[in-house]
Amino acid sequence: MSKDRIDVLFLCTHNAGRSVAAKTIFNDRAAKLGLEMRAQSAGTTPGKQINPAVQRILESFNLDVSGEVPKLLTDEMLKGDPRVVSMGCEVDTESCPAVNFADADDWELPNPSQMSSDEEIVPLIHDIARRVNTLIQEMTSAGN
Repeated sequence: MSKDRIDVLFLCTHNAGRSVAAKTIFNDRAAKLGLEMRAQSAGTTPGKQINPAVQRILESFNLDVSGEVPKLLTDEMLKGDPRVVSMGCEVDTESCPAVNFADADDWELPNPSQMSSDEEIVPLIHDIARRVNTLIQEMTSAGN
């Protein structure tokens, strides 16, 4: 597998929480299963840093995101026609990736930046992990 290949592209507006968690969990699960699949994440208006609470929670699950920085969605990321999954951003704003990708899956997840405690974010991370596991099962059973 090429390091440049992207099988799944997780998108949200700021690329600071949900999409980073999905990418990190996807890549960890795929590697542990011996799958040659890779995810990337990006945003349409990237934030300045990864959400500290999301980073803290992912690291508590032994998922390293210390090198992550929010990234701008580029045309290069879309080469190879990856599966696009948006994270449930507000579709009434022009910056939402779901507006730009009619065929994207949208997971309709709450934004962790609007949550006040780690206790609220942990169930979100578990939901993302469950959805990632389902996505990997779908992709491997479809022969992708």
